[in-house]
Amino acid sequence: MTTRRTLLQSATAAIALSLAGPMTAFSSEPMPVVATFSILGNMVERVGGEHVMVTTLVGPDGDAHVYQPTPADARAVSGAELLFVNGLEFEGWIDRLAEASDFDGVRVVSTDGVEAIAFAEGDEHHEEHEGEEHAEHDDHEEHEGEEHAEHDDHEEHKGEEHAEHDDHKEHEGEEHAEHDEHDKHEGEEHADHDHHGHHHGAFDPHAWQNLANGVIYAGNIAEALAAADPDNAESYRANADAFIAEMKALDAEVLALMTALPESSRTVVTSHDAFGYFSARYGLTFEAPVGMSTESEASAADVAAIITQIRKEGISAVFVESITDNRLLQQIANETGAAIGGTLYSDALSGADGPAATYLDMMRYNATTLAQALGS
Repeated sequence: MTTRRTLLQSATAAIALSLAGPMTAFSSEPMPVVATFSILGNMVERVGGEHVMVTTLVGPDGDAHVYQPTPADARAVSGAELLFVNGLEFEGWIDRLAEASDFDGVRVVSTDGVEAIAFAEGDEHHEEHEGEEHAEHDDHEEHEGEEHAEHDDHEEHKGEEHAEHDDHKEHEGEEHAEHDEHDKHEGEEHADHDHHGHHHGAFDPHAWQNLANGVIYAGNIAEALAAADPDNAESYRANADAFIAEMKALDAEVLALMTALPESSRTVVTSHDAFGYFSARYGLTFEAPVGMSTESEASAADVAAIITQIRKEGISAVFVESITDNRLLQQIANETGAAIGGTLYSDALSGADGPAATYLDMMRYNATTLAQALGS
């Protein structure tokens, strides 16, 4: 009896050990997380370190404004425990992707706590878009009026030989057709709004262009990782503290560089308006012929205004961006005699071999490029 009990206990212990082995190995695997674009992805990598496996959806030199998710992205999001987004309506496609992938993890809005810069109510690009919507709506109403006129004319000239039942059925059919047409138009208006909404929201989403905001991003990332993986919480917070110390030191350097520029040399012309937070923090003025999104198109009036300003203020340099088509900016430089002062990184990092391979590299490179061009 004793022998059988001993054998049973030994077998039970062996089974327990065999089960414990894989569980221990599994717990040491990096936690799968997703970041929406390269700048945010680098921040998550810095804070997460060896304990996270980061998939970045919009990679280096990629444009999140015009990004189209892929099936591979959906699979990555589906398997992620955390989904890090910028927020402030930067990723207009993220809700559809999360829904399509059946994501059931935690979405982390990395800009929580940031003092967001509100768009002016009179933003020219927003008003221009609203004007187009109103024009489309007026066209729709005019079209409906023409349909009603045709319908009345048709009713007037119908033969009296039609039965009341047939007339009623025909009228119902026309009402359904008009209803379907109205629904179609409303759907187009909603689709148009969805298409433009991410760059016509209430706030500027490019908050990372201020290193003081980068500190907030790092804190949010660390707390989200710590909550999802308490065993490594101390490591996440230590990584965030080291990262934040580097950001604060670089912030002081950038402030010193920009403050040293002459007051008359602090206006910058760029491809699209992505540097509002840099402007507010470091004392430069940024002008762009295109709005918040690279999907926007500059009007002739926008371009003329920029050219006039360059000539009036004697702006000597304009700056291209890594993610945009810079032919328009080149045209403006040719017409005004301003030089191309260099390439700035706004919404994406460079590749690993480029000058802006990390968030800190990007901020340092942009500041140095601006200082060299504007100070010469």
